[in-house]
Amino acid sequence: MYRGRLERDLKIWVDKGLVDAPAASAILGEYDSRPASFSAGRVLTVMAALLVGAAILLFVASNWEEIPRIVRLFGLVALIWAFYLGGAHLFARGRSIVASALLILGTMTFGGAMSLVGQMYNISGDGLAMMIVWFAAACIAGALFRSTAQVVLAGFLAWAFCGLYLWDYSGEWRGIMPWVPPIMAVVIIALVRYVDAPHVRHLAYIVLVGWLTWLFAQYESLHSAILLAAAGMLAFLAVSIPASPLARIARAAGGAPAFYAFLVGAIGLLAIHGEIGNGFFDNYIWIENKLPLVLLAFATLASAVVAIALGGRDNGAVRYLAYFIFACEIFYLASETVGSIIGTSGFFLISGVLVAIAAWLVIRLERRFSHGDGQEDKA
Repeated sequence: MYRGRLERDLKIWVDKGLVDAPAASAILGEYDSRPASFSAGRVLTVMAALLVGAAILLFVASNWEEIPRIVRLFGLVALIWAFYLGGAHLFARGRSIVASALLILGTMTFGGAMSLVGQMYNISGDGLAMMIVWFAAACIAGALFRSTAQVVLAGFLAWAFCGLYLWDYSGEWRGIMPWVPPIMAVVIIALVRYVDAPHVRHLAYIVLVGWLTWLFAQYESLHSAILLAAAGMLAFLAVSIPASPLARIARAAGGAPAFYAFLVGAIGLLAIHGEIGNGFFDNYIWIENKLPLVLLAFATLASAVVAIALGGRDNGAVRYLAYFIFACEIFYLASETVGSIIGTSGFFLISGVLVAIAAWLVIRLERRFSHGDGQEDKA
């Protein structure tokens, strides 16, 4: 996808005389010489490793009682070491795809071995604690071998930890375990920078967004919703305003920090809508019925405009999320105010006009961004 766009841009630049044909060919050749970020063979190899690992664990578990205890223990340890040492050997020989598959087998076997050994010696333990150890093993392997596949596996193990916690305790706060997901996310982000696996950072950001949303659900109230929205918007400003000291670090991570920070702010604004819709202000007779709604609508629309102004030009994900929020808020505001006064037909008419105005604004913004790109190219 990016190569096609790059090839089209180079052709335009060659036609305009900005780049000569040999230089354009050299640029494309250098890009083609890079290792592909996506490989069907790599994905199939990893999938095969997962299936083989599951088959080994199921075979061992099904014949568990027939195998002598000492053989079980040493067999599992030998299997783990064989996979890791085999992966290290293949990494040294430059066969990274098969090496990554062996490392995944080693980490999967390590997790299964913990469960089987715990059953064998009647070791009582918490499943969440086992998941933490398993996650740590994946992270250590990822750091030692600089393996993207291990970082991906660590990301999914962080998800598995969150799922297991919700399954066991749902909405309860149990000790220090609720603090583990953000710690895991920070570890994954650090590994992403160390291993140079930029796409994996989304796994960590999704964990953080989910954790913040779950945290709001524990203390669901208008105040916590406002706090969530404010935290998201402040984080967005911190990584988007050029003068901010965090902006330079965020730019090195691409557009993801700004997008996910804005997403948290949007979730907070949605939660505020829900709290107001549940009648939070009904007991305050000094407030007109629609005043909180109108104020919230202006705050939401302002947040979308600020997001477009700060990140819209260079961050498509932020721009389209801001468009979506702007459109939804316009519809919501119209349905709650104008729609209740003028009826259904009038509401659709007003909505059509508003959509037309929003479309005109979006077209103007897109043209402005494109014009700005053209000016930068000429410079």
